[in-house]
Amino acid sequence: MSDAPVHDIDPAAFRADPYPDLARMRATTPIAYVPQLGATLLTRRNDIHVQEKRTDVFSSHQPEGLMTLLMGENMMRKDGDAHMAERRALFPTVSPRTVNDHWKPLFLTRALAILDDLAPRGSCDLVTDYAMPVSAEALKLITGLTEMTAAEMDGVSQAMIDGCANYAGDKGIEARCHAATALIDEHITRMQGRAGTFSALTVQAAAGVSDYSTRANIKLIISGGQNEPRDAIAGAIWALLRHPDQLGLILQGRATWADAFAEYARWISPIGMSPRRVARADMVAGVTFAPGDRVFLMFGSANRDEAHFDDADVFDITRDTSAAIPFGAGPHFCAGAAASRCLITEVALPLAFARLPGLRLSGPAPFAGWAFRGPTSVPVAWDI
Repeated sequence: MSDAPVHDIDPAAFRADPYPDLARMRATTPIAYVPQLGATLLTRRNDIHVQEKRTDVFSSHQPEGLMTLLMGENMMRKDGDAHMAERRALFPTVSPRTVNDHWKPLFLTRALAILDDLAPRGSCDLVTDYAMPVSAEALKLITGLTEMTAAEMDGVSQAMIDGCANYAGDKGIEARCHAATALIDEHITRMQGRAGTFSALTVQAAAGVSDYSTRANIKLIISGGQNEPRDAIAGAIWALLRHPDQLGLILQGRATWADAFAEYARWISPIGMSPRRVARADMVAGVTFAPGDRVFLMFGSANRDEAHFDDADVFDITRDTSAAIPFGAGPHFCAGAAASRCLITEVALPLAFARLPGLRLSGPAPFAGWAFRGPTSVPVAWDI
């Protein structure tokens, strides 16, 4: 372990709301060893922004990491040329041009169909009834696993992210993750040679990516491409309904849906953390790191860093969010960022407010998570 100052946490309280602990760490021990997580946490934005790029020290290659052991060694767990080769192979699926010209019309069609079913009901849980299927239908298209149901896609994604954050070693969580990856493998085998032209399954095969790496990368896409848009869609709608003055700015044309998403992703980062393995001894800000140390880059903390954001705990869609790093800041910047932004800001948010008149909250919306964070339920109602 590193020789960083120790900061103890209550794991249950940290899962319920990590921000108080993260604020204390930023103020007093910005690089801190947390024994309950078995990792050294970097919590300030500038430290993370610099160190994330130093992959020779803080490596994504983690042969014994939970993601590698549970899902296979995907491109997110590779550095340098190996990482870039697979990232280039996937680019035809997630390029801004492909997203705008190919995926966006399909996203719109599927989201409208979901809203057509929802509108007559007058109420729903935004997480399970809207954000989940909208994200899942988009992800089915992108991966090529179109015979998977939306509920299956959401279930396997949740099981994998639970598995990747299972630092306590819960055997039940591990077993559910293995069941999820087995189901994904079944669907990959079924769809080989049949998936859409721009799907991740097809473009990786065309680029000569191995079957092992293709499967690992599709599991990676599912693990991040379902829960994060789902949580951001439901969470951003909740935030706007909680702040009607800011929703008014958008409806009056004085702000955009993109502004709302950018601020939400800063304020409650769906991706709260990215793990790294120390590849060689080094010192950062007086803290000595030894090879093999586990390090967590706390994006959720960086995005509330008081050195960059005034009133950082306040949701304000008019603020400058350019310093925020919700998708990362280095070579592992989220490859699916363009698809996520399109789905959330050009499809899910505007359509929800257009098709559900008088949309309003109808109950409490609890949030959970620190490695990944989002609402577990957002009950709403609207006029019919």
